[in-house]
Amino acid sequence: MVAIEEQIKIISKGADEIIDVDELKNKLAKAQKEGRPLRVKLGLDPTAPDIHLGHAVVLRKIKQMQDLGHKAIIIIGDFTAMIGDPTGRSKTRPPLSREQVLENARTYQEQIFKIIDKEKTEVRFNSEWLGELKFSDVIELAGKYTVARMLEREDFKKRFENQQSIGIHEFFYPLMQGYDSVAVEADIELGGTDQRFNLLMGRTIQKDYGQESQVALLMPLLEGTDGVEKMSKSLGNYIGIYEEPDQMYGKVMSIPDELMIKYYELATDIHPDEIERIKTSLEDGSYHPRDAKMRLAREITTLYHGEEAAIKAEEQFKAVFQKGGVPEDVPTFKVPENIISDEGIDMARLIVEAGMAPSTSQARRLISQGAVKINGEKISDIKISSLKDGDIVQVGKRNFAKIQL
Repeated sequence: MVAIEEQIKIISKGADEIIDVDELKNKLAKAQKEGRPLRVKLGLDPTAPDIHLGHAVVLRKIKQMQDLGHKAIIIIGDFTAMIGDPTGRSKTRPPLSREQVLENARTYQEQIFKIIDKEKTEVRFNSEWLGELKFSDVIELAGKYTVARMLEREDFKKRFENQQSIGIHEFFYPLMQGYDSVAVEADIELGGTDQRFNLLMGRTIQKDYGQESQVALLMPLLEGTDGVEKMSKSLGNYIGIYEEPDQMYGKVMSIPDELMIKYYELATDIHPDEIERIKTSLEDGSYHPRDAKMRLAREITTLYHGEEAAIKAEEQFKAVFQKGGVPEDVPTFKVPENIISDEGIDMARLIVEAGMAPSTSQARRLISQGAVKINGEKISDIKISSLKDGDIVQVGKRNFAKIQL
């Protein structure tokens, strides 16, 4: 059995806030005395089915707690997703259909078990209890909170001040998330810092229903590879958990040095004492940032693809980026006829069609900045007439395509 202080150290790793630590200690002590695991709740609103390292922050924390002997209670918000979480929204979010919710939930479950232990997980759909509530139950639940308290929430407050509409049903989202904690008798609930209001709602409602309040464990949001914005697929700064090993390794290597320790804390399972040693060594200059980042990239790639694939990805990275080589398995790209003219091949459109830039304007910028090469030579023209079968087009440091005409 892991000592309580050691459990606190691991649970606290990377956490932004724990409300509160003394309650957590008491719950851990009580659970040990009774010989039972704590019930650790994580609610998932299945509105976006692709998981990246930013989403995985709370899942990695769940896994660490499972390794300490506790049980994960994953709540698929099939009922609440049909409202849509208003957190951080400046306008009412369109609801998903039942079919969309269930399809996303199926995909979510496949992905989360790449991270957490299925044998120590209980998966529940909150329609089990929310769909069974009578209108009198809903009125009772609504009576637990006031509109004034709801308007303390930043997103609601801004919309109210800006005279933007707020649906009555949106007020029910945090109430329903709080009621989920009652239904599963959660000891701890995990969430991002943007979920603070909702997690505290769970504490309040549990107490109102005669339960011991859950501990709220708030994890910070993880910045993407640009080091500025929250990791997001739409911003293109994400690292997906299903990306190929060499892509994953290369993307981790591209993060700013100042984010390394945060990634060690939030995206790996390395013990906090070891992370502290890495941090100290970086600060005193005894550990080169490049070596620390390569270890980070290897650790993260190993978590999702295994040690052998991570080592191979590292070797590939060294060959391509440190020695200026070309990857072994460059994907072939068949050039569409509609981007070929008498003037040559439109390289901006080729780069977009090959998935190496999100738009032609971005592709043109990359060409003008010297970030596009053909067979290792930078190009500056948009139209290229000399491109031939087998040529290697490179965009940035990580994107390659073998041309097929």
